[in-house]
Amino acid sequence: MKKIKLKETLIENIHDAIKKRPAQIALTWVDEEGITYEKLGLEIERIAKLLDMHGIKHGDKVAILSQNSPNWCISYLAIISLGAIVVPILTEFHENEIHHILRHSESKAIFVSERLYPKFEAMLGNGIDLAFDIESFERLEPESTFAKLKSIYQEQKRLVTKRTSRFSPTNLFRSSKISGKDVVVIIYTSGTTGKSKGVMLTNENLVQNVEACYSVQPMDENDRLISILPLPHTYEATLGFLYPLMFNCALHYIKKAPTPRVLLPALAKVRPTIMLTVPLIIEKIFRNKVLPTFTSNKFVHFLYKIPFFRVIFHKIAGKKLMTSFGGCLKFFGVGGAPLAPDVERFLFDSSFPYSIGYGLTETSPLLAGSHPSKMRYRSTGPIVYKLKHLIINKNPKTNEGEIVVRGKTVMKKYYKAPKQTEEAFITINGKKYFRTGDLGLMKNGYLYIKGRLKNVILGPSGENIYPEEIEAVINESELVNESIVYENNHKLTAKIHLNYELIDDLFKSHNYSESKLKEEVDNILNKIKLEVNSRVSSFSRLSKVVEQMEPFEKTPTMKIKRYLYV
Repeated sequence: MKKIKLKETLIENIHDAIKKRPAQIALTWVDEEGITYEKLGLEIERIAKLLDMHGIKHGDKVAILSQNSPNWCISYLAIISLGAIVVPILTEFHENEIHHILRHSESKAIFVSERLYPKFEAMLGNGIDLAFDIESFERLEPESTFAKLKSIYQEQKRLVTKRTSRFSPTNLFRSSKISGKDVVVIIYTSGTTGKSKGVMLTNENLVQNVEACYSVQPMDENDRLISILPLPHTYEATLGFLYPLMFNCALHYIKKAPTPRVLLPALAKVRPTIMLTVPLIIEKIFRNKVLPTFTSNKFVHFLYKIPFFRVIFHKIAGKKLMTSFGGCLKFFGVGGAPLAPDVERFLFDSSFPYSIGYGLTETSPLLAGSHPSKMRYRSTGPIVYKLKHLIINKNPKTNEGEIVVRGKTVMKKYYKAPKQTEEAFITINGKKYFRTGDLGLMKNGYLYIKGRLKNVILGPSGENIYPEEIEAVINESELVNESIVYENNHKLTAKIHLNYELIDDLFKSHNYSESKLKEEVDNILNKIKLEVNSRVSSFSRLSKVVEQMEPFEKTPTMKIKRYLYV
């Protein structure tokens, strides 16, 4: 385990990185000229002065509503260099949620992109008077309409202004009051249980978490990252933005959604050494690209069921996958939601450099993780150093209980929510621990997550039933895209969203009527139910399976919003 001691605040550490390698590329669009660390320093200084000139001061809140971009990062760093507080807003939020966040956070200004401007437009001059176009950093006048903004883009579109002046280290520090205890960001979560909460994270929280990340996977100036997850989420912001910039890595952004058609050419050009993703992305790659090569031929399919041959097939496919990712990958981080067991089995067998991390927004986020060389199948790795944990209210038979933690990476509190803050902590032996709400157990120093406490279903004889485990079995079927399991009238029910593209391929030559096709789909659902019930314990068997016609609504980390369906 490599350890490092960083300075007290984020901006001090960014400042050190700028001084250390000024000519190194810091931020760039794929296929475009990048911004060096020296130019990053100039831009932070310029935008900080812009905010200062408009009255933004220490402790003020400034929102960012934009898709990922180099200017998103510059805006964030300029805000915190003043000692002001960033309010990053997830682009997937409905405009009503965005307006609520802006009002609730008391944001005094906003950086907004053209694409997201319609979601904010009604607030300009009606709650927020200070708004900046994030592409040009031009101020938007209160009477700006979406149409006017588009014309501004046509006339003034630029990434950053050209400057010939040299970076001056002292100019970054616009506020002498910045300390480790200062809140730097309020993150409004998009949880799977409903209403968002504003998580307040300090310099100390985030700097300590970066130190923890370094102990799991060190980074340096030779590393290249390609960003595909939303920056307003703590997972990407800490592990994929703040951490790499502190160690002079190069961050690459893509201008379109990371579909295979867009992502694969970008991977070939960037050849990333480090990449962060969520399970849904690698699961889709496995099920749509990798698995069919093992199941299309009956003989190969037969061999694939034999563990010895399965490992061989996985190793061959893993090498091809590594090549498609650019061939230089040394760390493929997976987090934000549980990874399907069959997909992890493929990654594990093929020695793909994957690592499953575990954390929450409230823990800045990394709570447990492992270097790829030390991964254990189905584990998230050890608890990161400097973080203390307990497993409370254990089941005496299984040793499973709720994970609680304490340490300097745990949030300060929820913004304007004293009751929710109080409920989030528990005092044990005079010490305050954060309640994760997740159930898990420790084996030989490694953490194994079982599921969410609030999702656990009590079986007929008091058994703990983890719906996530049953869903993992359901989702192994190539005919299933996703599913949720819940209790209905004391019986287990599964809602299943099928792989309709594959089903269409299966039946397209039959020319079935609509009623006959419905009958075939019902047969598929029944077969899935029988297969699942043959593989789970008796108290975890499904009583009913329901077709979910539309994809489930998800959070930005691709977890299904369960509360909408159960």
